[in-house]
Amino acid sequence: MTVLDIRPVAGAIGAEIAGLDLSADLDGETVESLRVAFRDHLVLFIRDQDLSPARHSAFAALFGEVDREPFVYPLVMPHAEGHPEVLRVVKEAGDGGINFGGLWHYDVTYRERPHLASVIHAREVPPAGGDTMWANQYLAYETLSEGMKALLGRLRAIHSNALTYGGDEARYAPTSKAKTGERAAPPTERIETAHPVLRSHPESGRKALFVNQVFTERFEGMTLEESKPLLDFLWDHAVRPEFTCRWHWRAGDVAVWDNRCTQHFALNDYYGRRREVHRVAIHGERPV
Repeated sequence: MTVLDIRPVAGAIGAEIAGLDLSADLDGETVESLRVAFRDHLVLFIRDQDLSPARHSAFAALFGEVDREPFVYPLVMPHAEGHPEVLRVVKEAGDGGINFGGLWHYDVTYRERPHLASVIHAREVPPAGGDTMWANQYLAYETLSEGMKALLGRLRAIHSNALTYGGDEARYAPTSKAKTGERAAPPTERIETAHPVLRSHPESGRKALFVNQVFTERFEGMTLEESKPLLDFLWDHAVRPEFTCRWHWRAGDVAVWDNRCTQHFALNDYYGRRREVHRVAIHGERPV
């Protein structure tokens, strides 16, 4: 198996892979080594990549089935020309509003099959600010008390798109056309899906805490009011600093993260500067 140059970026999560050129085809041994590093470190970073949308999409496909049209998103996202699967996430310099992804979250957990992973390619970034953080949800589970693990192991949670994009009940609703394209407001279909609060990773076998502030509405069989105190605790616990890493982007950086066991948070601290990243998402399996 190819030996990669792996450089951890924090004690809990994340590693930089040095010396790879993703614009060229990778041999089978290198791909397998990348998958092992992905399993072990949860988020991988690869600097200095010059990728066309086609190459970006091809690299993402090494990790699974690429999410393609028709998308199950409440937003009409702009995309790279000729590649609707390569979504453009843009915040213009004059945009002082909320940025896309600006809360701790898993991606699209209102779906029956949330994303397995996402691959971001940084195209234009501010000289300072605009970092992204990730949190290890294996550790979020493993540091709970035995009593809390037992309780959560019996629970399922309702995840909904309405919490993010659903009008008056929304917790977080990006509205800038510059960064999100034309908004479908509110979504014509409310999507609700029940997932286990603790999910088992299909490859590592480890358990991860699987609730998030953006999409988790309540526990199955409970009211919002009954659910909120425990959810508040879990949301805070899940992103304790010692579970996290923080990445300062440079143009050309690529990041791929496991959406089955990490949450992420795009920081909104770069007003007056433009930021554009391209994202390809990968289908996952139904959480169990």
